[in-house]
Amino acid sequence: MQAIGIPLYGAPEVLTLVERPRPSTAQGQILIRVAAAAVNPTDLMLRAGELDAYMTGFPLPFTPGMDASGTVVETGPGVTDLAPGDRVMAFVNPFTPLGGAQAEYITVPADQAVRIPEALPLAESAGLPMNGLTAHQALDLLALPPGATVAVTGGAGALGGYTVELARHRGLRVLADADEADRELLTRLGADVVVPRGATADETVAAYRAAAPGGVDGLVDAAVLGEPALGAVRDGGALVRCRPYELAATRGITVHQAFVIAHPDRKAALTELAALAAEGAVTLRTAGLFPASEAAHAHTLLERGGVRGRLILTF
Repeated sequence: MQAIGIPLYGAPEVLTLVERPRPSTAQGQILIRVAAAAVNPTDLMLRAGELDAYMTGFPLPFTPGMDASGTVVETGPGVTDLAPGDRVMAFVNPFTPLGGAQAEYITVPADQAVRIPEALPLAESAGLPMNGLTAHQALDLLALPPGATVAVTGGAGALGGYTVELARHRGLRVLADADEADRELLTRLGADVVVPRGATADETVAAYRAAAPGGVDGLVDAAVLGEPALGAVRDGGALVRCRPYELAATRGITVHQAFVIAHPDRKAALTELAALAAEGAVTLRTAGLFPASEAAHAHTLLERGGVRGRLILTF
C-alpha cells in the first residue's frame, strides 16, 4: 500500500509517497481502507522535527495524520460493534510504530472509530475526529454550566469553529474573536458576540474584556494566544491550552491542557460528534480536497495560515 512518508525533517517538499506493508488486525482492532485523511497542525510539527521526542525508536519514514474516514475491511477478535463494509471515521495516534492516518490502509482500536451517518459525505467526514475531539475535551475540562460564558480564541479556524458550535449546543454564551471578514461566519456558527481580532494578543484580549468587563467564565485558547489570554478570564475562572505552552496560573484561574490522545472516552465523544454533524449542529467545513500526491501543497497552504476549514487528502 502507499502512505505519506516523512523520510527526514524539513519543509513540505520532504513529504513523499512510500510503499508500506498493508497492516493486519489484532485483538480489538479494525482495518480501514482509507478514503480520506485530514492535515493537522500536528502533522506540520511532526514533519518539521518539533515532535522528535515522541518518535524515538520508531522507524523512518514517519507517516503523519490523526484522523481518517473510510470503509472497514476486516475486524479483529473481540470487535462486535463494527463490521466489514461499515463507513467509519476514526481518530489515529501517529506516535506508534504503525504511524498515522495518511495511508491507504490503517488499523486502529475499535474504540477510536464510529460509523458515519448516511447523511454525511465520506471524504469530508475525515475532517471531524481530531479537531472535534479536541473541542469536546476542552469543553469537558471547563465543565461550565448552561448559561455560563466561554471565550474561544481563533473561532474561525477548524478547532475554534467546532468549539463554538459545541459550546452553543451545550447552552453556553459564546464569545469569539475574528477579523471582520470572518464575522458573518462566526455568527453563523453560533457565536453570541464576535470581538475584533487585534494586531497583537494583548489587543485581542482587550477586546474580550470590553465585551465581558468582568471576564469570561472559561476560555479555550485555540489560537494559542498564550499568557495574555488569562486577561480575558474572570478571577477563579478557567482556561484550556490547546497546545502545550508554559503558563503560570494567577487570580485563582485553573489552567487545563487539552491532549486529545488522553481523551477519556473517544468512542462516546465521536458518536456524539457524528450525530451532531448529521443533525447540522456541527458543520463539516472542508477547505479543500487533494489527492495524497499533493500532501506537500496541503502542508504549504496550512502553514500560510488563514485556512477556513479542513484540508483533506484523498486516497
